[in-house]
Amino acid sequence: MTLAFVFPGQGSQVVGMGKALAENYPSAKAVFEEVDEALGEKLSALIWDGDIDTLTLTENAQPALMATSMAAMRALESEGVDVTRAAFVAGHSLGEYSALAASGMLTVTDAARLLRIRGEAMQSAVPVGQGAMAAVLGLGFDAVEEVARLAAQGDVCAAANDNDPSQVVVSGHRAAVERAAEIAKEHGAKRVVMLPVSAPFHCDLMEPAAHTMAQALSTVKHGALQVPLIANVEARPVTDPATICSLLVDQVTGNVRWRESVEYMVANGVTEIWELGAGKALCGMARRIERSLTSRAIGTPEDVVAAAASLAETRAAEAVS
Repeated sequence: MTLAFVFPGQGSQVVGMGKALAENYPSAKAVFEEVDEALGEKLSALIWDGDIDTLTLTENAQPALMATSMAAMRALESEGVDVTRAAFVAGHSLGEYSALAASGMLTVTDAARLLRIRGEAMQSAVPVGQGAMAAVLGLGFDAVEEVARLAAQGDVCAAANDNDPSQVVVSGHRAAVERAAEIAKEHGAKRVVMLPVSAPFHCDLMEPAAHTMAQALSTVKHGALQVPLIANVEARPVTDPATICSLLVDQVTGNVRWRESVEYMVANGVTEIWELGAGKALCGMARRIERSLTSRAIGTPEDVVAAAASLAETRAAEAVS
């Protein structure tokens, strides 16, 4: 078995995520405590006992999802899982910061602070109500790119997330995204779903946030990667920290090439991916990208124990053979 760890992005958040991990693993609890200290507030209280609307605010959701993913990672390590034996790490949008914390380039403290800055910058880049995002179901990326081009009409409209062969997200000015929804249906889309997001991520409207992140990333000390990162904007492995920081800036306005990222991992030997943190969104995408790929979501203590036991059994069998 060749394993990759992947980390979810915004939209996977739920109240209560990671609480059981913190209650069962001291190392997981320590992650939430570190994030609380880094941000100077009890984000953990919001994550576990707050209201979903406040948690979903971009500046809260981003560090909260990273904390939950890293709690799952630390719990796995407590059960003997060695992250350095993975072939790759990858994260969907903000999940890329989780991946970098898991692979050793960023500390949890720095990842939390960067994601708070990122969330605030993305939220403030476009006045509320002026931007939108929509998921186009049933059309491939090239077709949705053409839809976005036709819909722009002087506004910004871009294919932002290439999630899987049947799901591409468009982002931009609200009027343009609404036009894209109608054009996509005319071009054969099965369905178009307007997304409940507070800003139009991964398009040129995020340029002010990209400048903010360039400055923020320039002040952070980073370690060496223990596992290659499949970068969102290139869908290829990267190990140089300076290059990764540049790509993290590009990622703010660039599209998330998730389908290609998974395809690259499969083409280079990955047979199983573990989604660490909240939800199962990336597992669903993986099944639609490559049917032969095994996926496992790990967000509870029971998930952690089962995954660690399965991996130990597989490694033992491989050693014998």
